[in-house]
Amino acid sequence: MAIDIDDSSAAEWVDTEALQCQAAFLLDRLHLSADADLSIVLVDEQEMARLHVEWMDEPGPTDVMSFPMDDLHAGDPSGPRVEGILGDIVLCPAVAAKQAEVAGHGVDVEIALLLTHGVLHLLGHDHAEPQEHEEMFALQADLLRDWLAVPR
Repeated sequence: MAIDIDDSSAAEWVDTEALQCQAAFLLDRLHLSADADLSIVLVDEQEMARLHVEWMDEPGPTDVMSFPMDDLHAGDPSGPRVEGILGDIVLCPAVAAKQAEVAGHGVDVEIALLLTHGVLHLLGHDHAEPQEHEEMFALQADLLRDWLAVPR
């Protein structure tokens, strides 16, 4: 499994090792092959705002954006692991820090939530419709709970 992390955010408090470990955890739990590729990019608010306008036509920085590549979907525990290029997740630690403060939890929890959310989007999950929202956020909550329970 190739999980690449590019940190150009200047947020020195982001634990990229934890991101790497969590990404591997998520890919394993979602039954993706050890050969699946994932790229995680950490950017500042200015770059995230630029990407948000370019790709979503919405102003201002957002917390996470996902750019799927091979149209992969989660695998099945009884079947072969899914292989391919999952895609890119772009995270903005500065936005995550603001959201963590509002939510009343640590920024590490917010970053973990956003990475989980981004991976699910790469796998085709969406939350535009009420049923999709319910399914995606239930899976996100389960994955995040299990990740946060992993001893470190």
